[in-house]
Amino acid sequence: MTIKTAPYAHGHHESVLRSHSWRTAANSAAYLLPLLKSHMHILDIGCGPGTISVGLAKMVPDGKVVGLEYAPDVLDKARAIAAEKGVQNIEFVTGNVHALTYPDATFDVVHAHQVLQHLGDPVQALREMRRVTKPGGIIAVRDYDFSGMTWYPEPQALDDWLDLYYRVSRSYGGEPDAGRRLKSWARQAGFDPAKVTCSTGTWCFSTPEDIAWWSGLWADRTTSSEFARRALEEGHATQDELDRIAKGWRAWGKDQDAWLVVLHGEVIARV
Repeated sequence: MTIKTAPYAHGHHESVLRSHSWRTAANSAAYLLPLLKSHMHILDIGCGPGTISVGLAKMVPDGKVVGLEYAPDVLDKARAIAAEKGVQNIEFVTGNVHALTYPDATFDVVHAHQVLQHLGDPVQALREMRRVTKPGGIIAVRDYDFSGMTWYPEPQALDDWLDLYYRVSRSYGGEPDAGRRLKSWARQAGFDPAKVTCSTGTWCFSTPEDIAWWSGLWADRTTSSEFARRALEEGHATQDELDRIAKGWRAWGKDQDAWLVVLHGEVIARV
């Protein structure tokens, strides 16, 4: 079988990890938490710095969490966070969601947050997630839907950023509007539609501190992350255009009326 992969366009620049490290089980996996039981064995795919993984591990004190990440360089940070929080029922490993190395029916729960949107073949990833889940187990996926992201005020620079994001993401095989596609991808992966539950979740940024944090990290990601390198090398933007967008983010972040909501699609699929 030929596996269609896609590179992670953002890389793991500090500005990217700044965003990922803010994520917790509470603010990013609330739709899953009520279904967890203390004994469960969980695979957390695309765990990054492990902040969600650690939160999940605390929810299953008699079980275990395996945090899986394609890029090994970020896992030292994940291990450090687990040690800092005193969480021991967790391990971090490298792997590829398109071709997991685990036997069939290994985990009670397989979770992926903001992963499918970056993959060249999200349907194959879901098939693999299903394969390694025990009968009666749960697959939980949550992804952005960038078309559903909204903000105020509405400067041209942020519209230009979104247009650029779509072009860069889709150029390497990603899908920024993954959230609305999760139900369809689950069906294509062979899940029984009667066992698939869909929901939505949001992040809302409105306080001066939250707005400064969000606008600052996206300004930095626009000019300094792997995303910026790809935008330049593939001809999607010039350095002047990236600098202008980043400047727009910073100006927006200082506006006392600034407000932004991020929409996510969520799916719970049972095996």
